[in-house]
Formats: sequence, structure tokens, C-alpha cells
Amino acid sequence: MKDLGPLNSFLGISISRTPQGLFLTQKAYAQDIIARAGMVFCNPCATPVDTLGKQSANLGDPYSKPTLYRSLASALQYLTFTRPDISYAVQQICLHMHAPHTSHVDALKRIIRYIKGTISMGLHISPSSSWDLVSFTDADWAGCPDTRRSTSGYCVYLGDNLLSWPSKRQPIVSRSSAEAEYRGVANVVAEVCWLRNLLLELHCPLRKTTLVFCDNLSAIYLSGNPVQHQRTKHIELDIHFVREKVAKGQVRVLHVPTRFQIADIFTKGLPRVLFEEFRSSLCVRPPNASTEGA
Repeated sequence: MKDLGPLNSFLGISISRTPQGLFLTQKAYAQDIIARAGMVFCNPCATPVDTLGKQSANLGDPYSKPTLYRSLASALQYLTFTRPDISYAVQQICLHMHAPHTSHVDALKRIIRYIKGTISMGLHISPSSSWDLVSFTDADWAGCPDTRRSTSGYCVYLGDNLLSWPSKRQPIVSRSSAEAEYRGVANVVAEVCWLRNLLLELHCPLRKTTLVFCDNLSAIYLSGNPVQHQRTKHIELDIHFVREKVAKGQVRVLHVPTRFQIADIFTKGLPRVLFEEFRSSLCVRPPNASTEGA
């Protein structure tokens, strides 16, 4: 092994060290995506996705340059490493990489316009006095207009810093909103268990229970109710898995009002004010202003 000194760049991610912590950005990479799309002089956009329903697979005419679409969509996937605020929008356009239509191209261009207006933003990692693992999970029930599958997403914080986040369409159809939400809870509990084991191997074991915040009361009751109901047999494995972790004291599922459900940003399009608030909660902000001589 070799000591290369202070970390400055890693796999296209630029790291700046400030008195407030670390600032991770992919500004140069984002500029390259904008240039490849031929949108250097495009007008910025306030949000990466609109608040309307999810797009159908066959909306609009087939796109004449599917290879370019796939190339740009794949590039945007890598950009989500430091820009969790575009995870949901990128996930939506990636669903149609096999056969893109003009409506999907418009959605992709909207993401690029949003990146153009927020190109200086990145992920902040700062010192934190808290050593707690906290997560938020949400699901958009039957949101896909073609398959009626749900989209679930979660975010996990270690102290004040964002540690893990996905936005993904569930593999099967959920028969109720509670089932869709509970599958999301099971996914984040699995991620939390992995993170707890990783911290244990790093000799930083967590002493406190990990809190999982969900805005669906039925899913919360299922996580602590030992009675198996007839209508929940189709998600029996997820139920037993979560209940086991709750019984061991590793996880506790709590309710959070929808207004404060940060994971909403990974499952649906949000109004501008709410989107910007949740984006800031994800530690995605512009770089800290440097003073002269700093």
C-alpha cells in the first residue's frame, strides 16, 4: 500500500476539504454530460421531474437515437453518487432504456436542465456529535401505469450525514399500500443490518437502536404485532424478518408525518419548495463560500 496524501480525487469525484468537513462533487463530469447532450446553452430547470404521474412506456413516438439515450441515462446513473436529489428522476428514465420514446427524452433533458442550474452542488460530509443510525423509507403504491408496480426508496443517515440511498421499482405488484410500504421497510431494515455489521467490523459498534421512520401506520403496526393475519401471508417473509430485528432491539419502526418524510424525494415528483427543502436535508448543497486567504 502507498500513502498518496490527502484525498483530492477518486474515480471522477472531486473532494474538497474545508473547516466544515468534506465536499464531494462531480462538476466536471456533469459538464461533460451536458456537452454530450448538446445542451450547453439550455435554460436551467428548478426540479429534475414534474409532479405529474409516472410516464407510460409507449407515450410518444419512438426515439431515433436510442444509443445516445442509453449513453446519457447511464452517465446520469453515475452522477447520482454525489447527487441523490436526482436519483428518482434518473431511475424513471432508466426504466425505458430498452425502447425510449420522445416523452422519455424530454424527461431526460429536464434532468440535464436541472443539473445545468445546480452544477456547483455536491454532497457535504461534516463532523457530527451524533453516532446514531436513522433512516426514512417510503413507497409510491402502484405508481407504474404499465405494470402497477410500486416505487420504493429510502435514505440512511449516520449522525447528520447521508450514508445510503436508492430509488427502485419493486419487483412484484403490491395488493395494498400497506404491503408496498412494508416491502420498503424490509428493504431499509436489510440495509441497516448490513451497515450495523460493517460498523461492527470497523470496531465502531452501535449501542443504540436504529430508528426507521415510515408514514404508513399499517406498516408500523405490522412491524410490532406478533399476530399473523390471513391478508398478510403473501409478505410473510418480510414481516418475520422485520419483526425479528425489532424484537432483538436492533430496529424500531416509528411514524413520521408525510410532510416530513424525506424519502418522498425518492418515490415521486415534488413541488419546488418541498423538493428544495428535502434536497437540503440530503446534504446536497452548494460549496461553502471561502473567505480570502482561506
